[in-house]
Amino acid sequence: MNAVRLAFSWLSVLPVRGPESVDRDVAGRAIALAPVVGIVLGAVATGVLWVLCWAGTGFASAGLITVGMLALVTRGMHLDGLADTADGLGCYGPPERAREVMKSGGVGPFGAVAMVFAVGLQTFAFAGMAEAGRWWGVAVAVVVGRVAVVLACRGYAAAPGAGFGALVADTQGWVMAVGWIVIVSAASIFVVPGRWWLGIAAVVAGLAVALFVVRHCVRRFEGVNGDALGAAVEIAVSVAAVSLSLHSA
Repeated sequence: MNAVRLAFSWLSVLPVRGPESVDRDVAGRAIALAPVVGIVLGAVATGVLWVLCWAGTGFASAGLITVGMLALVTRGMHLDGLADTADGLGCYGPPERAREVMKSGGVGPFGAVAMVFAVGLQTFAFAGMAEAGRWWGVAVAVVVGRVAVVLACRGYAAAPGAGFGALVADTQGWVMAVGWIVIVSAASIFVVPGRWWLGIAAVVAGLAVALFVVRHCVRRFEGVNGDALGAAVEIAVSVAAVSLSLHSA
C-alpha cells in the first residue's frame, strides 16, 4: 500500500498521503504502478472531454480544457520536465552545463516552444478523437505516457546530482515493462472499431519516440533524471494521441 499511496501522491494532486520515508524499493514499486495512476487520470480526462462536448463546447475548446485539467491534476510537473529537458538539450557546453540549465528554475526559448507544441498537439488530438467518437483513445494516450515512465526507468543509471532520478533509475524489470505494454496495447485495440491495428501502432509510436528522447537525454546528461521522465510522459501522450486521432486511417 505504501507504493500505491506514493504513486498517487507523486503523480497526481489527489488527496493521498505518501509514506513518511521513501527508499529505492518503495520508489521502484511506485513507478511500476504509474500506469495505474494513468488509468485514473485517463478516465477522468475522458469524462471531462465527453461532458464538455455533450454540453455543446466546441471540440477544440473541450480538448484544450481537458489538457489544462490534466496539467492541473499533475501539478504541471510533466510539462515542467519537458520544458527543462528541452532547454537542457538545446544549450551548448558539457553535460554539467546542460544539467545546470535544467536546474535554473526558469523557462528558456526551447522549453517554451516545447510546452506550447505539446499542449497544442494534445489539444487538437483530443479534439479529433472527440469528433470521431474515439473517447477511449484519450484514456489510452494518457496511460501510454505513464507506461513510458516505467520503460524509461529500466536500464539507465541516474544522472549526476539527480534527486528523483536517483530514487527510480533502473528500478524496473522486463516483466513489469512488457506486462504494461501488453495491457495498454490490448486496450488500444478497441479505440478504432474495425481498425484494431491503429491502436497498437499508436502505442508503439508513443513509446518508441519517448524512449528515443530518453536515450538521447541519458547520453547528453550522463544519466536519467526527473525532468527526462516528465518529458517522456508528455511526448508519449502527444504522439499516441495524434496517432489515435488520425481520420485517414
